[in-house]
Amino acid sequence: MMAVAMLQPLDIVLCLKLASDDREFPGYEHLALELGIALSSAHRSVKRLQHAGLVATTLRPIHPALLELLVHGVRYVYYVKPGELTRGIPTAHAAPPLSELIGASADVPVWPDPKGNVRGYAVTPLHKSAPAAAMRDAQLYELLALVDAVRIGRTRERKLAQDELRKRLAA
Repeated sequence: MMAVAMLQPLDIVLCLKLASDDREFPGYEHLALELGIALSSAHRSVKRLQHAGLVATTLRPIHPALLELLVHGVRYVYYVKPGELTRGIPTAHAAPPLSELIGASADVPVWPDPKGNVRGYAVTPLHKSAPAAAMRDAQLYELLALVDAVRIGRTRERKLAQDELRKRLAA
């Protein structure tokens, strides 16, 4: 029997990419290009997601399972501690959709990026490819920001993010 590796942070990003698109499976080449990863990485990621029960044989996300992982597990498995002040791309409660619900805040979490237009405290993205992929796909950006709010947010921000994820991933 083949040994299967545990889920990697890239797997969550790839699953969110699949969830952000209502069309049929776009193909491994498209996923790799959109996420800025190797084709082989896309293949391995999908296999891990299937073994974990997060992606069906149709290569579509199993939304209830993904939602359960995001709401109850992601903050413990892919935890992050805020870093130093830096320039970057807003995430968590500083990015849509939560920024529209919460409003301006003094503490702005950002994915470090020299091209970013906001100064805030550094938050390591789930995967190094996530910020660039998010800038190409507004729906993916919102999902990743919501996941970051679950990962680093205070109780209110986590609750709002979980509610938004439930709305977006309702099966």
